[in-house]
Amino acid sequence: MKKIISSISILCSLLVVLLSCADSKTEMQKTIEKGLDRATIASLEMAKSLEGNKLLPKTFENGQLVTSDSKWWCSGFFPGVLWYLYENNPTDELKKYAIDYTNRVEDQKYTTDNHDIGFMIYCSFGNGLRILGTDSYNDVIVQASQSLSTRYKDHIGVIRSWDWNTDVWQYPVIIDNMMNLEMLMWASRYTGDSIYADIAKSHADKTMKEHFREDYSCFHVVDYDTITGDSRLKQTWQGYSDTSSWARGQAWALYGYSMMYRETGDDKYLNQAERIADFIIHHPNMPKDGIPYWDFNAPNIPDEKRDASAAAVMASAFIELSQQTKDNKLSELYLNTAGKQLITLTSDEYLAEPGTNGNFILKHSVGAIPRDQEIDVPLTYADYYYVEALMRYKKLEL
Repeated sequence: MKKIISSISILCSLLVVLLSCADSKTEMQKTIEKGLDRATIASLEMAKSLEGNKLLPKTFENGQLVTSDSKWWCSGFFPGVLWYLYENNPTDELKKYAIDYTNRVEDQKYTTDNHDIGFMIYCSFGNGLRILGTDSYNDVIVQASQSLSTRYKDHIGVIRSWDWNTDVWQYPVIIDNMMNLEMLMWASRYTGDSIYADIAKSHADKTMKEHFREDYSCFHVVDYDTITGDSRLKQTWQGYSDTSSWARGQAWALYGYSMMYRETGDDKYLNQAERIADFIIHHPNMPKDGIPYWDFNAPNIPDEKRDASAAAVMASAFIELSQQTKDNKLSELYLNTAGKQLITLTSDEYLAEPGTNGNFILKHSVGAIPRDQEIDVPLTYADYYYVEALMRYKKLEL
């Protein structure tokens, strides 16, 4: 009798687990469907509102749509959103707009005065190439990779980020720069020239050495001596303080090293990504809903602004990392964390109603609080990484 009762108890426990998994799967399916449907409605309206000119959406402030030309570092994100939405629902209308808005960014392939060309070109032309296979897009990305490579100096070993504030900095590199290495890795594969990959790996390696603290949080800005190549300043520009952990900076780091592991298969990048993930997930100031405050060390938590853009970047990276890690428990943790973040971002608190929010998808992002710029507004890169995360999750076996 005891054996029968024990067997029944085990079966009941298994049934509870199975039902819980089924409920979780259903919730994520509904989340993804809702998010992509809303994103499609908003993005088509956005595309129509800027039809016939060369502008690109930037943010929505004080009831007004703020746009940019192709030179703004965010110019590639909206074309990328359209490509992801076309991939999800291949209609002629989405394809038309994706091509149109991608073409608006092409002139930036010659940019050599900043590091953001990877964001500009690879999020737009890179996604277009991946989805459509348009042969001419190859040439655009190769030219952009050549342009980005001019910002690398062998004796320093990293790609210079900014050319301004020269009274303070000699050779500043920001953690965001990790995101531009994916384009260089692609260029090496396509051209057969290892120089691009060599630059990307050198940058990732030196960033790993100089940008991170013992707890695997990262500085925002590291400035290098142009003669010796040694780091000379470790600071912030958008975070709370030089010693704090700016949330989107941690997200760029997580995404960047997950990407570098995918591109190289080198375990040192996987290990780095896992350690960054551990810092983020287990930080005592990480809210339970997964949407971080704009800085993990902001002084007035819990009365600080949240940053949906940081959460979106993290969610996309956590999904990828969940498929890379060799630890099953970590895989489950990363995917559950991403799922929680996507569920929160797809709630009424963060996901805009159609016809509102200037036709941006997400609300409540933060650009740079110390600079009093883009505070609690929608941002085009928040939308991009949110849609990317939805698509990455959808491609898993739900």
